[in-house]
Amino acid sequence: MATTSGIKTLVLRHETKPLEHRTTLSPQVCKQLIDQKGFKILVEKCNQRIFALEEYVNAGCEVVDYYWDDDAHRNKADNSVLVVGLKEFPEDEDFSLVHKHLMFAHCYKMQAGWQKTLDRFVRGGGVLYDLEFLVDPQTNRRVAAFGYYAGFSGCAIGIEAWCHQQRQLHAQGEVSELKNIQPYANEELLIASLKDKLAQVPNAVKPRVLVIGAKGRCGNGAVTLAKRAGITDVTEWDIQETTERIQSGSAQPFAEILRDYDIFVNCIYLTASSGKDFPPFIDAKSLETVGQNRRLSMVVDVSCDPTSPYNPLPVYSRTTTFTEPLITITPATSSAPSLQICAIDHLPTLLPRESSIQFSSDLLPSLLQLDSIETAPVWANAKQLFDEKVSSL
Repeated sequence: MATTSGIKTLVLRHETKPLEHRTTLSPQVCKQLIDQKGFKILVEKCNQRIFALEEYVNAGCEVVDYYWDDDAHRNKADNSVLVVGLKEFPEDEDFSLVHKHLMFAHCYKMQAGWQKTLDRFVRGGGVLYDLEFLVDPQTNRRVAAFGYYAGFSGCAIGIEAWCHQQRQLHAQGEVSELKNIQPYANEELLIASLKDKLAQVPNAVKPRVLVIGAKGRCGNGAVTLAKRAGITDVTEWDIQETTERIQSGSAQPFAEILRDYDIFVNCIYLTASSGKDFPPFIDAKSLETVGQNRRLSMVVDVSCDPTSPYNPLPVYSRTTTFTEPLITITPATSSAPSLQICAIDHLPTLLPRESSIQFSSDLLPSLLQLDSIETAPVWANAKQLFDEKVSSL
């Protein structure tokens, strides 16, 4: 059945973020979009995408070198085309955006560069449909998210880095940063690797892990990973537990994070309202107060909004990468342990195939409504939100 209005062609664009192997559209989902709605799908060549081009060809897609940003199409708008991406554009790009784009733009929560990103759409007359804000109108929940695999992968990196710390402390008495983390083909290989690394920790000591935001997608992924890796001492906090500590009246309501745990995985969903309501989980003052009594040596910030004014971990200000995954915070007290922070903003690419399949499958019901992009509530609401954000410029 061919589409008669709205979107007729999807362009799966190439990704430019280093070491980003995920994609918004899996070959399996492309096949369903073609078979069920007759969409034309163009797949730009991309040497870092986890799926081979042959898989897309077999699904019925057409492979192209470039499309949306080449000389022929960069300034030529077509309302029946949707450019489908994953992560944000390169920072050094500034040409006007004339197309409809589906992607994680990271510009709706006042992140660094948000005005520049929105201005590119305004100048070109394009439209942003931000994947983070596609919401089911019935449940008011996101239609698709990488959250589970973000928490799962982040906790895995935290455990691997902690094991690295312990081995180095035992052998050398000092800690260097873990480097060059590579993606895994599947969950089973990742779990096996973690169990092996935990077994190599001196005296077979297991870490105490704290997950905040444990009831959400990210938190569920983090808790699941820790337990599958064989860690039994996993503490789960959510809104109730954090609120109770704030209401305790303590000057340092979250000091126990620093004193009582080895690994802290932050999985809260940061919003302006939540940021205003909650004091920081860790800041320079709490680090100084706890001092040498600090047990915590590894923080994984899955939420990863270091440039937000509401960052709950204002002890760092930049994201990290799979090549350089950690930031080391030098303690004011020399006898305090090193504190390392993992702040990778595309954690699920540690398991790129599984996370992409899960995400695109969750997104499929909404994608099937693209032929009614102007009226289908999930898309119309996303367009309305874009208009509201643009009006704030």
